[in-house]
Amino acid sequence: MDVLTDKVAVIIMDRPVVAMTAWLSDAFRAAAAAERGLQIVTPPGTTLSPAVLANMPDWPSRWVVQDERAGYFDGLSGAVLRWQDGMFSAVAAPDATEEEPRTPAAASFQEVAGTDERQLLVTFRTIHPAHERLVLGGALETAWRELAGEPPTGWGTAEPANLPWSPGRLTEVAFARAPEPTWFVVVGGPERPGLATMRISRTKAGVEETVTLAFGYGADEEPPLDALRGTAEALVTRHPLQSMLVQLRKARRDLLVPPRFGAPGVPLAFVLGAEEVRSVPGDRARLTPLAEAPVKLGPKARPAYYYALPGDPSDLAGWADFERLMGHLKGE
Repeated sequence: MDVLTDKVAVIIMDRPVVAMTAWLSDAFRAAAAAERGLQIVTPPGTTLSPAVLANMPDWPSRWVVQDERAGYFDGLSGAVLRWQDGMFSAVAAPDATEEEPRTPAAASFQEVAGTDERQLLVTFRTIHPAHERLVLGGALETAWRELAGEPPTGWGTAEPANLPWSPGRLTEVAFARAPEPTWFVVVGGPERPGLATMRISRTKAGVEETVTLAFGYGADEEPPLDALRGTAEALVTRHPLQSMLVQLRKARRDLLVPPRFGAPGVPLAFVLGAEEVRSVPGDRARLTPLAEAPVKLGPKARPAYYYALPGDPSDLAGWADFERLMGHLKGE
């Protein structure tokens, strides 16, 4: 730690990419155990690994970017920062009030060049009954094969994820750490940038896998959107899928996170697993306010549902459809 106060621990990392190394993972845990935030200070040209972004704790933890014009700003929100009261905090705008607090955004954060590169983001959750023969990671491998045409190549509990892909070995590590949760990072080959984070947790319902998977595509590459329904079908029929959300966003092919404003993802599809469908009263899961009827997946007697959403990376209107669907399923 470079600076330690009663509120935060500050580390200065002067490197091109901040990865979720074993050291940084320990730093996150140590700061949390001491009830402090962790603030990472970097030069303006640094990028974050998606794995670091996935593990970044809530406020007052921050990615603090040095800037010639603003001094410091938050690399994820753009808020101008100052060192005050023992930590980097957002600066209030001149016209801010208690009713309408406002923070100026750094000009560097807002200087965004257009890109034709895209990322396909898949987030899903499975819950397995706990038993001695359970092997984890199969759902992630299935999704990877369906979308990339090959399995992952490496995994680990930190970056670089240089252990050869092995669901069996991954399961051994998760079981050895139970009942504490275990976090993994999984990567693919050089042909297709791909990275997943997976958290294994022991719950009352069983063993839960929460997966976030991302693939990057260049301007001359098409994301495999026609494979989404098949991917959902494979997860429903071979694994105890609870739910899945698919998004498309304009962002870097290499998946790294720069300290610049990033376009949000747009939802392409949502999948509700068979057990979740059964928990929705009546015929609500089938009869939705969406223009397109859902597609049944899996066994006819216990179907899951695939809800297609009119996703367009340049139009955020898809989120309104998604929110309307979620409200309908919850009976709101």
